[in-house]
Parts: sequence; C-alpha cells; structure tokens
Amino acid sequence: MAGAGEPGGGAAGGEGGACLCGRCPHGTREGHRRAVAAFVALREEFAAGRGVPAGLAHSAGAARQWVSDELTLSARTLAERGGAERTAWLVTVRRRTLPAVWAGVAVLLLGQALTAIGAGWTVARTAGLAAAVVAALGLTAVAWWHREHGGVLAPLTGEDRRLSTSRAVAALWVAVALYAVLMAAVQLAAASGGRTRNHLLVGLELPQAQTLLVVLFIVSGVAVVARRVVAVRIRAGRLQKVPAERPRAVDLLADDAGRASLTDAQYVLVNAVVVVFALVRLAVRPTQLPAVSWGLVVLVALSGAVYLAGKVAEGGRPVILSVVRARELGDLAAPIRTGDDIEIRGTGFLPPGAGTPDRLARTVVCIGAVHVPVPLVPVSGGFANPTDGVLTVPVPVDVEPGRVEVRVVTAAGVETAAYPIDVQE
Repeated sequence: MAGAGEPGGGAAGGEGGACLCGRCPHGTREGHRRAVAAFVALREEFAAGRGVPAGLAHSAGAARQWVSDELTLSARTLAERGGAERTAWLVTVRRRTLPAVWAGVAVLLLGQALTAIGAGWTVARTAGLAAAVVAALGLTAVAWWHREHGGVLAPLTGEDRRLSTSRAVAALWVAVALYAVLMAAVQLAAASGGRTRNHLLVGLELPQAQTLLVVLFIVSGVAVVARRVVAVRIRAGRLQKVPAERPRAVDLLADDAGRASLTDAQYVLVNAVVVVFALVRLAVRPTQLPAVSWGLVVLVALSGAVYLAGKVAEGGRPVILSVVRARELGDLAAPIRTGDDIEIRGTGFLPPGAGTPDRLARTVVCIGAVHVPVPLVPVSGGFANPTDGVLTVPVPVDVEPGRVEVRVVTAAGVETAAYPIDVQE
C-alpha cells in the first residue's frame, strides 16, 4: 500500500502504475481500495488459521492477542486511507454539484422556452428564470465558502458527517420560499403600472403567505429541536453517535446503521409531496406566494411530530445483563479466575455505524482498575468478537481477586453501569 508507510507513493508509484499519490481523488480512492483489499485478505488469512507465528501457536490466548493487534494496526492504516479518501471525495462533490445546479437552470430555461411556444413569453417566465439564476449564484457562493467541506452539502451535513434529514427538509422549504419571493421581486421591478404593482404587493401580504410561513416555522422548528434533542441525549449518554465516513444520500431515509427508517422516510416523502403542490400553485399563480391548504399544513406538522418522536425514542445506553466464565468444550465447571476468558452478555455494545474494523477495536472492557481492549476475533466475512450482544475478554493477572466491577466502554465513548463479579485466586 504505497503512500501508507511505503516509498513509492507517487503518481505512478503504485502497483501496475496506478496513482497512489494521496493528493488527487483518483489516488486516494485507489489507495483506500487497496487498503480495504489488504485488510480483507489479512482477516481471511487469520480466520483460516494461517499466518500466526509458530512461537505463539502453543498458546491460544497469546495467538488471539497477536492476531487482534495485527488486525488493529491494519485497521488504523485503513482508517487513515479512508480519511484521505473522504477529504478528496468532498472536493469532488463540490466540483460536481455546481454543474448540476447550473444544469438545473438550463433545464428550466429549456422548459420555459418549449412551453412558451404558442402561448408567448411572459414577464412571469422571465422572473422565474431570473430567480433561478440568482438562487444558483447563491448556491455557488455557498459552495465556494464551504469548498473544503462538500460545497452545497455542507449546510445539510450534521456533526456526525451524515446528511441531516431535518436540515434538508428545512432547506428545501427555504429554497421554495426564497424562489417565490425572488420571482415576485423581479415582476415588481418589471411592472409598468401602479395597478400591476398593487396586485403583486397584495400577493405578498400575510393572508396570502400565512400557510407558507407556518410550514416554514414548523420545519425550521423541527430542525432546531431535533438537533437539540440529539445533543442533549448524547451528553446524557442515552444516545450513541459514531461519525460516518462521509455524507450519503441514503442518510435522508435511513438510520445511522444504514437501515431504512420509517420516521425519516415519511418526513421526507410528506414534505416532498407538499413542496410539489406548492410549486404547482406557484406556476399557476406566479404573482402570489404559493398558498398551502391548512390540511396540508396539519399533515406537515403531524409528520414532523412523528419524526421528533423517533429522535427521542432511538438509541439507548449499552447495558450489561450478565457476565459468565467462557467455557470451552470439555472444560470443567469452575469460578472465574485470572487468566480465564469471560463472556459479557448485554445489548448496545456496538453503536450504529461502528462496524468498521478501526471502531470495533476501540471497544474496551474495564475490569476493576484494568482496561482490557476487546480482541478482534476474525471469521470468514467478518468478526466473531466483538458483537452487539456479546463480548469475550480475558481477565488479566493484574486484576485483584475478590469482588470487582465490570464496565464496557463502546466506540462512541459511552460507558455501561457497573456489573459486579467475583474473581477467585
């Protein structure tokens, strides 16, 4: 893996002449791909019982610890490559989203030109196109300002590096409202008579805009409350958050583990449908802000309430339910002694999104005053230890006999309540 500790990581220093410079998107992507392939090959070799030094083969515990340390080192290299690939990906996204924004303006121009055949070009069409150009310029400025953090995606990305559903929905409604106001402003500037200006100003009055303002208040409030709820629950240890590798579109409809989330999906879909309705109303009456019926306002409010309820209910603290001595086939029943393996049974030991090898290696068990990293036990296609419900660790000789407390510290930094066990001499 050139560029990760080996010489020859230049533009043509990789195997087969592939770029592994680490400074361009292709180089970081290729380097990350090769790091993943190297880690998988190492894990599969250990899972098959190969690669362990002959001097350690006589001791199962020493061999397991050596394998875990080797996998942890390889996982750190993989994480470094992943970080470089993430940075390059953010730069690439910034460069690709701006052409997409201006392509949208071009599509709008083409659509207006085609629909103007026979009907003629109107001031409203000019206003719509001018509003789109101004909005695209604003997005271009945002992309430049946040050029190191994903461009236009930066305001929609949460602290955990995932796309925020609540922020995306709020941004969508803000964009609709600003587009409607810009259209009205252009038409007002182009109006030649006082009667036309008065008609445009009436379309901006509160009776015409009240439902749109209520929807804006609801979705913005949901975004603020959701962020506060998540922050408070993280600080209280009731929610485990592990940063994602990078933002993905699926984040809008899924939980932190990438599984489909009903609360997130319904919030996005409901607001998308209502936004389409608002845009149709704007197209029919371009001189007024798009009015949303009160029934749809209530629908948006109920959808937001369900979304917030899901935020309050998700996650939880890791919990130890029991601790037992790990027994191999043929072993006699015996109490827990130093040097034995113990099996910690519970729930929530692996937070959503903590399935990558470098994060699995961060799980720690505190046995009394001794901190024991949970060893990585490879199997074909994954790991047998740690898992979300069971952790297996050795009891170090430094643990004093008697009653000691066991705690688990997850990759998210959340610690379980103490669970007492008795260690015999």
